[in-house]
Amino acid sequence: MAKSYKPDYVLLGVVFLLLVFGLVMVASASIIKGLEFGDRYYYAKHQIIYGILPGLILFLLASKIYYRRWVKLSLPLFALGIAGLVAILVTSSVLEHGGATRWIALGSYTFQPSEFVKMFFIIYLAAWLDKKGSKINNVKSTLFPFLVIMAILSVLIIAQPNLGMLGIVALSALSLYYISGARLIHVFALIVLGISALAVFIKISAYRLERFITFLNPKADLLDTGYQVNQAVIAIGSGGLFGLGLGMSRQKYNYLPEPFGDSIFAIIGEELGFAGIAALITLFLIFIWRCFTIAKNAPDNFGKLLVSGITIMLVFQFFMNIAAITQFMPLTGVPIPFISYGGSALASALFGVGVILNVSRHVPRKSY
Repeated sequence: MAKSYKPDYVLLGVVFLLLVFGLVMVASASIIKGLEFGDRYYYAKHQIIYGILPGLILFLLASKIYYRRWVKLSLPLFALGIAGLVAILVTSSVLEHGGATRWIALGSYTFQPSEFVKMFFIIYLAAWLDKKGSKINNVKSTLFPFLVIMAILSVLIIAQPNLGMLGIVALSALSLYYISGARLIHVFALIVLGISALAVFIKISAYRLERFITFLNPKADLLDTGYQVNQAVIAIGSGGLFGLGLGMSRQKYNYLPEPFGDSIFAIIGEELGFAGIAALITLFLIFIWRCFTIAKNAPDNFGKLLVSGITIMLVFQFFMNIAAITQFMPLTGVPIPFISYGGSALASALFGVGVILNVSRHVPRKSY
């Protein structure tokens, strides 16, 4: 095992602040919905019990495991993730919400396998691409297998259906493939293929087509397909510079769907204003800076790919949510890492940060 140093305390501090920020906003945004269960902080408590606590356990375990050990564990973990996606299709213990079947119910506990699959896939892909070495540009041994792996994942994820998750996984995988040294012509070919597949997915699905049409003309149907995005914009606009005040949102009174989940960014804008949004984005930019600094100074190529992949995935997730809520792209149903309500998403993100933190323990501080 390589020499160990102190972890990146700046990264630790930023993640802690993001967790606190997220929990406060979930508590505020979910008060009205929580009253349906007789407890205004019902969802905030669930976020702690089913998201933060298991997430911290995974974070601590991952931060203690020497990152090179993930090379041997990468294939079993990826296989476990695939098994979770298959289980969604065949098990009877599936929870349906909003027309999607993405959750497995184990008694009172539910979890979303795809949230862990995306992290396991990045670990596997980092190990696989690192092993390719000089063969990274070989069409037969690298490009074709990469396409096969992506095809399998795509079929299983789209069956849930979860196009937003598929977009994050595909963009992250493509970015990591490029970082590993792939030729631009191969990357370009994959982009063209991905856009073509996306167009097909949109065309063959009525609700995806509706979302795309709504994106092109958000005001075409204000009471149906365009309702959520327009209410989100109203929420953000009404917040002004400093917001209406924490807890003072009007949109969370059953006007804005998923106010503590996918739409929580709109509540942040309404209650905390541009200042609150700027604070959140600043925290996340610091998070990105520390992660990419760790990746740049990683002891080996696997460490570089591992940290880069996890960071890129969280970055895409963060900005895709904001872009969707502010009408810069169609609604995706993608949560904000560390902020939105959702135990599986939060636990998975904290696990990823734990992996990154372990890599940072093997980077001398003087190299920063």
